[in-house]
Amino acid sequence: MVATKAPPQNTLTVTDNRTGKTISIPITHNSIPATSFKQLSLRTPYPGERDEDDHSNGIRIYDPAYLNTAAISSRITYIDGDKGFLMHRGYAIEELAEKSTYLETAYLLLYGELPGRRQLERWEWEVMHHTFLAGDLVRIIGDMRYDSHPMSVFISSFAAMGAFAPEANPALQGRNLYIDDKITMNKNIIRIIGKAATVAAASMRVRMNRPIIAPRSDMSYTENMLYMMDAMSEGEGYRPNKTLAKALDVLFILHADHEMNCSTATMTHVGSSLVDPYSAIAAAAAALYGPLHGGANEAVIRMLTRIGTISAIPQFLADVKTKKELLFGFGHRVYRNTDPRSTIIHKIAHSVFSALDQRDPLIDVAIALKDAALADPWFVERKLYPNVDYWSGLIYKAMGFPTDFFPVLFAVPRVAGWLAHWKQMVDQSGGVKIWRPRQVYVGEGRRGYVGIEERKEEGEGVDGKNEDPRKGVTEVPHYWSRRRVGAKL
Repeated sequence: MVATKAPPQNTLTVTDNRTGKTISIPITHNSIPATSFKQLSLRTPYPGERDEDDHSNGIRIYDPAYLNTAAISSRITYIDGDKGFLMHRGYAIEELAEKSTYLETAYLLLYGELPGRRQLERWEWEVMHHTFLAGDLVRIIGDMRYDSHPMSVFISSFAAMGAFAPEANPALQGRNLYIDDKITMNKNIIRIIGKAATVAAASMRVRMNRPIIAPRSDMSYTENMLYMMDAMSEGEGYRPNKTLAKALDVLFILHADHEMNCSTATMTHVGSSLVDPYSAIAAAAAALYGPLHGGANEAVIRMLTRIGTISAIPQFLADVKTKKELLFGFGHRVYRNTDPRSTIIHKIAHSVFSALDQRDPLIDVAIALKDAALADPWFVERKLYPNVDYWSGLIYKAMGFPTDFFPVLFAVPRVAGWLAHWKQMVDQSGGVKIWRPRQVYVGEGRRGYVGIEERKEEGEGVDGKNEDPRKGVTEVPHYWSRRRVGAKL
């Protein structure tokens, strides 16, 4: 009798070689539930391991920086990094950038379908009539230091904004506020999107030491934002450059969402506690504030400024190869071949450069650097191509935005994506579970308390190390004058 091969099954078979136990784990959407590994438990620690390794609760999946961890099922954004493809709700980013507007794309991200004509008109009207900030909040923003980083102002403003909407706070109205009351959810989604551009413009006015200007509802979203930033004594007679407003609108589409990145994960992680969306937006913006996330296009401008001239490019690229220099704005952690947004943004860059009277010398340096890198097999083989940060930084600089304002221009459109993922999580069947990752504890085992007479003095090191990790804690506090040391108080 000939043995027949069993038909393939959409499962993963795992054998624990410590015990010989075998489990079968179902595969769904090419993923497996991490909790399945809780079945592989031990009553006592495996030889060489410790009680703190928590064997009784099964094997934990260790994944620093979430390199291969899916924390949520989503219908919003899909990225194919190998093919260089990005789509929102089934629509390719190239089509949206060419045919849509930022507010229409925001609606798509949030509600899953493109709006009809009347829906779109109503949506745009609602957003543009929820752009005003409370007078007390305007005063808070106005009291910020002129040299405050604009992202600090942006984050602080949204953190404070929740205090002006107690009816939108689950801590006051009940934990299930946004689960049960979709009218309140949608009202505050509109408020947040509308006010994001106003807060951004206000943070720009603060740094210029100019009075904060009230928004206009008779302009497009990006026109209104540019108006609030730049209008002077001409008041309502000022109209922003249409080409620049359109370019900014397309840039906002490109930045509206990019799947489960650092700041979006922060939005959903914080939102899983059922906190109000204003606080969650502030947390997400703080994540984007970090130089590894929202500061990438700033780094591009600093790099180009450091290069300075076209003649310095060959030496710079040679230094990149020997790791003496870092190349910013090339390659991407997700995209393996090309960033689809970079092709679109490259076209926008040329329209912006043509619309401006003066051409920034860094533009020529940037174009020459791009051409040199793409002509060099060393960079081509490593798939180092200009990404969206490379061109967006140049566009923002050409439009006259200071480099520390770049993250704000990233945060304003990303608000729509953050809210879409937050809404999806709150609306999911089965309710919201608070995100509570595990850890692998590698610290000290249980030990007895040591009396102060028996402890090591500072300067002797800790755990036999020569350098004391408490440096800065064991020294005189910065606010003490050396003259006060030893004085009688």
